[in-house]
Amino acid sequence: MDKIIENNQVTVMGEIASEFEFSHEVFGEGFYMLELLVKRLSDSFDRIPVMISERLIDVTKDYRGEFIQISGQFRSYNRHEEKKNRLVLSVFAREAVFAEATDDKIKSNQIFLDGFICKPPVYRKTPLGREIADMLVAVNRPYGKSDYIPCISWGRNARFAANFEVGSRVQIWGRIQSREYVKRLEDDRTEKRTAYEVSVSKLEEIC
Repeated sequence: MDKIIENNQVTVMGEIASEFEFSHEVFGEGFYMLELLVKRLSDSFDRIPVMISERLIDVTKDYRGEFIQISGQFRSYNRHEEKKNRLVLSVFAREAVFAEATDDKIKSNQIFLDGFICKPPVYRKTPLGREIADMLVAVNRPYGKSDYIPCISWGRNARFAANFEVGSRVQIWGRIQSREYVKRLEDDRTEKRTAYEVSVSKLEEIC
């Protein structure tokens, strides 16, 4: 079990930006969603969803404005909506520790994944010539389950990733980032949504 958990490790530290919202219950244990504001080097923020057990924290309190460090895994599940499945991502908390306001010397957002390429990578260039490669990485979980994590790499990492084949085993180090986009719905309606992905800083193929 521990070996499997080692293939998906996340630590994020930031400001609690929402109240607890009930998600689901498993064997009498309630799980709640929380939104964390995690500072980027550029002084902007990522808004990262966290799923946390009522056994780790008092979910009856409002902790907005307080800082917390969460360690756990980046997990996914498919939610059925509008006749399609939508990939929903969140940090699953295994440990939670309240902290002082974030220290710039501490890495407040880091992730390590060891998984398998499950779709052909998509390589492209921006209008300004920046190279990008999008990957979908399947990371095994206990009991035969897997998490499907979108990852984005840049520059020479993007050129490297572009040649990965489906089934290639990769190790990824990086950070979780949030990105807002506008989703076009039926009847020409639009809805603002947030996508989550891993921004890759280091990448290795395991042969």
